Amino acid sequence: MTDAGSVVGVVLAGGKGSRIGSDKALIDLGGQSLLGRVLARVAPQVMAVAVSANGDPRRFAGSGLPVLADTVSGQPGPLAGVLAGMAWARTLDRNKLLLSVPVDAPFLPWDLVARLASARARSGKAIACAASRGRRHPVVALWPVTLATRLEADLRAGRCKVGEWADSVGCVEVDFAGGPPDPFLNINTPADLDAARAQLS
Repeated sequence: MTDAGSVVGVVLAGGKGSRIGSDKALIDLGGQSLLGRVLARVAPQVMAVAVSANGDPRRFAGSGLPVLADTVSGQPGPLAGVLAGMAWARTLDRNKLLLSVPVDAPFLPWDLVARLASARARSGKAIACAASRGRRHPVVALWPVTLATRLEADLRAGRCKVGEWADSVGCVEVDFAGGPPDPFLNINTPADLDAARAQLS
């Protein structure tokens, strides 16, 4: 079993939020930003947390967290944020595991790390990712930091799809039953935000 001291977290906040019209990390949900809600669920499960985001890092100054810009050019997507998280985690301990979560998922499970780590250990596979309601969530995953060199090479070669890359390394899915709400509800549109607010009320 993996304890929280072996895991660090990265919140992937690099999306443009074009469908919802604003920076998703800063959107208010029940008096708290989406970033704040994600951190409240993730921080107790890990040793340390950083935010993966490009642009002006000062918009996250209130969080007091490290803000990690992509280290690979061309905006290759969430895997670039995972790589940035791995690079940061390696400065803490080269043998850490990295938990990645999206900033627009405010209902993440309180036992996310424990269940991912347990399934990873049982399966013998390198990566464990979450699933719910018949859908896989490859950006909600536990990654060995030792994969950083391989990931960087593949990103520079144009291999940018999260699920495909995880499968190429070896990934076990962990099904989380629950809801409503779906523990991995993503807020991508105004309708999604309305649904999340309805769940809170």
